[in-house]
Amino acid sequence: MLSVGIDAGGTFTDFVFFDGKEISVNKVPSTPRDPSIAVLKGLQSHPVEFSRISEIIHGTTVATNALLERQGARTCLVTTKGFEDVIEIRRQNREKLYDLSWNPETPLVPSELRLGVSERTDYRGCVLVSPDEAEVAEIVEKISSLGVEAIAVCFLHSYANPENERAVGAALGKLGIPITLSSELVAEFREYERTSTTVLNSYLIPKVSEYMRSLSRRLEGKSLSIMQSNGGVISVEQAAEGPAKIVLSGPAGGVVGAFEICALSGRKKIITYDMGGTSTDISLCDGGVSFTTENTLGGAALKVPMINISTIGAGGGSIAYMAEGGILKVGPRSAGADPGPACYGKGVLPTVTDANIVLGRMDPGWFLGGEMKIYPERSFEALRSLTPDHAVEEIAESVIRISNSNMEKALRVISVGRGYDPREFSLVSFGGAGGLHACDLARSLGIGEVVFPRSPGALSAYGMLLADSFKDYGITFFSFADGDHLEETDRKFADLEKLAHTDLGRDDLRFEKHVDARYRRQSHELTIPYSDSMALDFHREHERVYGYMKESSEVEIVTLRLRAYMPGRKIEILPAPKGGPKPRFSSKEVVFEGRKIRAECCEREKLRPGFRFEGPCILHERTATAFIPPDTACEVDDYGSVIVNVNP
Repeated sequence: MLSVGIDAGGTFTDFVFFDGKEISVNKVPSTPRDPSIAVLKGLQSHPVEFSRISEIIHGTTVATNALLERQGARTCLVTTKGFEDVIEIRRQNREKLYDLSWNPETPLVPSELRLGVSERTDYRGCVLVSPDEAEVAEIVEKISSLGVEAIAVCFLHSYANPENERAVGAALGKLGIPITLSSELVAEFREYERTSTTVLNSYLIPKVSEYMRSLSRRLEGKSLSIMQSNGGVISVEQAAEGPAKIVLSGPAGGVVGAFEICALSGRKKIITYDMGGTSTDISLCDGGVSFTTENTLGGAALKVPMINISTIGAGGGSIAYMAEGGILKVGPRSAGADPGPACYGKGVLPTVTDANIVLGRMDPGWFLGGEMKIYPERSFEALRSLTPDHAVEEIAESVIRISNSNMEKALRVISVGRGYDPREFSLVSFGGAGGLHACDLARSLGIGEVVFPRSPGALSAYGMLLADSFKDYGITFFSFADGDHLEETDRKFADLEKLAHTDLGRDDLRFEKHVDARYRRQSHELTIPYSDSMALDFHREHERVYGYMKESSEVEIVTLRLRAYMPGRKIEILPAPKGGPKPRFSSKEVVFEGRKIRAECCEREKLRPGFRFEGPCILHERTATAFIPPDTACEVDDYGSVIVNVNP
């Protein structure tokens, strides 16, 4: 029987099939209008019989795209009277301080669909004013005439006591419209973030639920699980009810896969670099996968546990264009899967992929293993149209340099900007386009080692098969990190554990405990493991992040976080096969730093553990291409990863 991991990206949908002994991959163009079409096509086009598939783990961009493209449901917000405009007021800060023309994103719920209820609960959980039944009945009647498709309910301090919120939610339930209660989704303080997350979840429920039903129906009842943004796996039903938890579903699989593979060779300090056709996702792992509980996507604040991933609009399909003043720019707009880069034969706009074709770093005959026809002459025409007065190779190198610069800035933000020295990390490159840029980026950042895992273009799908099944719980709880308060904190964690056992319906759970802590009177927190030494751990983490510590200040706990792991089957990462004939290299001409050089070319699948070679070299495989520049030393490790020393 087969286990299948599926990553539906903006340009391609990737598949990894595992039969218990061997792994095979497939890759088909995505179908953005209905992603399930590409999913079914990729499954049915694989040579193994569809009936042999026993389980599927799926990472989807349905929630992400619906949010970014503002194609979610018509949503109504019911909140405490006087707080209807919280999602528009936000934090009263400008995201782009020096951009005088900047305007914030339009809220997901317009003002006419924000309704207030006369109720009040204080921060300790004491109900001061209960909802008036007559007022609630009027609101229910009004909503029934507004034509809304989803409802978000978020009351002040409902994280401390959800009584009022549940009462109004029960009354609204008579309408038969999907409802999200903030106390059930994110029982934590910070009104703006909690309101925004609740609204976002309701906004996405109809779209995601429809996709889940459609996909389940097409898959004929096969076991289907969904990848969460936090790197865990949940059921289709849970994903349909909580789409806010899957907005970074696909990228999370890549980080999990990269870390698990690198950990086998002792590399636990890595920066993951996932460059696809539409975007680039990066994450820093210092001994483990890094998590966060706050993010912003499409102008909406999101407060749920997720892998700490930064995303920028830089991919193989990023469009190059001449801006005002004759300045060449690249991205963030992408050619996507349709029409795609000019070389796909449909579009005419020049992209990063077209630039790599012009420079000879990609072989048109190797796209999807030769299954997809490529038109290199269209790449030359598209690049030449940018500025006819310059040599097309010069234009192409300029496009690559600008694209690399955009990605380098993002890599510096998640490393140097967070107190890490990138020179202490390995850069793990994957995604269909990552291998063409990784070595240049590593040199720019002073990183000495680049890791190219096997089947890098499908690593996110592979990571989904390596993911654990778990669920995160969080609750706001104010206490202190000293020994005098640990007993009370332990009792609160015990309550969360009981909730997890009841919620998940099993007794064999394994737990991880963390707390959000801060110096007393600080505005924001750091997440640290829960232990007897957490006060000392907080001081050290604060110094690493901010450059100083205040040992004389009290360390305050504000939120408890529990992760409940469910035992389940995970696939084993198998070593690469050894032996076989020595790989054969051919040679071709490529453009590098303004001059033409000869680069060796080889099929990646022919490389065996222990084999050593040097750059310049181009590695071809079905899911991706890697360009390894001159003055590099390469070796294949036991698991088939190519380790490149960019500063030999």
